[in-house]
Amino acid sequence: MIAPDRIDLVLEDLRFDNRFARLGEGYFERRSPTPLPDPRLVAFNPDAAALIELRPGEESRPAFLALAAGNAIVRGMEPVAAIYAGHQFGGFSAQLGDGRAILLGDVINARGERWELQLKGGGLTAFSRFGDGRAVLRSTIREYLASEAIAALGIPTTRALSIAGSDEPVARERLETAAVLIRMAPTFVRFGSFEYFHYQRRPEMVRELAQYVLETSFPMLTGEDRFAQLFAHVVRDTATLMAAWQSVGFAHGVMNTDNFSIAGLTLDYGPYGFLEAYDPGFVCNHSDDGGRYAFDRQPSIGRWNCLALANALTTLVERDELSAILSTYDEIYRTAYLARMRAKLGLAIESDSDAALIEDILALMAAARADMTRTFRAFGNVDVLATAGDDAFVAPFNDRDGIYAWLNRYRLRLASEATTADERRAQKNATNPKYILRNYLAQNAIERAERGDFTEIAILHDLLRRPFDEQPEREAYAALPPDWAATLSVSCSS
Repeated sequence: MIAPDRIDLVLEDLRFDNRFARLGEGYFERRSPTPLPDPRLVAFNPDAAALIELRPGEESRPAFLALAAGNAIVRGMEPVAAIYAGHQFGGFSAQLGDGRAILLGDVINARGERWELQLKGGGLTAFSRFGDGRAVLRSTIREYLASEAIAALGIPTTRALSIAGSDEPVARERLETAAVLIRMAPTFVRFGSFEYFHYQRRPEMVRELAQYVLETSFPMLTGEDRFAQLFAHVVRDTATLMAAWQSVGFAHGVMNTDNFSIAGLTLDYGPYGFLEAYDPGFVCNHSDDGGRYAFDRQPSIGRWNCLALANALTTLVERDELSAILSTYDEIYRTAYLARMRAKLGLAIESDSDAALIEDILALMAAARADMTRTFRAFGNVDVLATAGDDAFVAPFNDRDGIYAWLNRYRLRLASEATTADERRAQKNATNPKYILRNYLAQNAIERAERGDFTEIAILHDLLRRPFDEQPEREAYAALPPDWAATLSVSCSS
């Protein structure tokens, strides 16, 4: 089949559909962005631009900078700020909403894919509460890099198109400067979107919102049981997303229901972090005093959030049916998690012994505080007969008897595989990244950007687009974090 010619569009020719803006005033407020004074383009992502078929070079136009900064909108856009509720750290907040985000509109590309464009940091909305509606340069850089890193790892996520910065001061834990991120997703509807209308006792709006989600994100789901099918998809997508996070050591930090995507996307990057020294109880958010969203709790929190969504769908689906669907979550998660972890170990067939094999290596890693990314990457050189890679692999472990005993079990397990050593090595190296977005790498980019140097953002973005490649010229980016990285902390203001 001959691939269709690439379509390159100027900003003014982007095709907007704006289905969300046609839902009605009860779902949002119409709100234009607050202009950012004297903006400059900090970062631009051609990979995201290609998804909406934006012509290369458009980022150089003053019109693009004006859009990226919230200083102008493009023909066809209908900016709105959505309303929603959410369970935040277990407690219910009856009204939240896009307090610093403004949905510009829905672009439809030539393949029929929908990409909503949203300004994050676009200024005050009716839902800003006591906030200023702004984002800061630090937080936009972190989201820009993380969303693209997660995408390159093959994990569903929102995408980042651009960052515009300004010298406008913004008060957070310290005085910082304002920035605006354009991010993209097939939908920004959240679990909390349904919770808001359910607890407002507006069942007709719950139904209308669910029908909108079906038509725009799940058009294959039809029939009288379509709402039950929708919930089943959400349960499956959420469980598999949690499995993906756990397999790469990604900790979200704020797993509130208003931060959970109805489409199973990684949404709202704030105080996230990738595990370095393997610690199942890792809490990346220093605002999370009780450790509710600790790394090892993420799968169960995903299930809890699905339960909260189920409660909001009881006017559409019988409780017993919702409960039956929710009961599938644990097995879906376990199956997806084991599949990902087998791939990381180079295992192509299933064995009843695999769960114990995986649990035991993780326990050894936790006891040694072995670096998660580097440890799994080292598996590429460990095989049935290949012992040359053993020294590098076992170096982080203090329990030498334990790790060598585990290696013997692992080699016996590999011997049952039909694949060759080369095939297994290729699979492991295509599953275990060499490069992740370590906090200190993001911090280096942030500090340079705050001095007006944006080159490290571009370098990191290019590095993280190819996390499984060796990239020998950038070997230093795969090193263990320096001692000063231990002093870094992130919070909800991140």
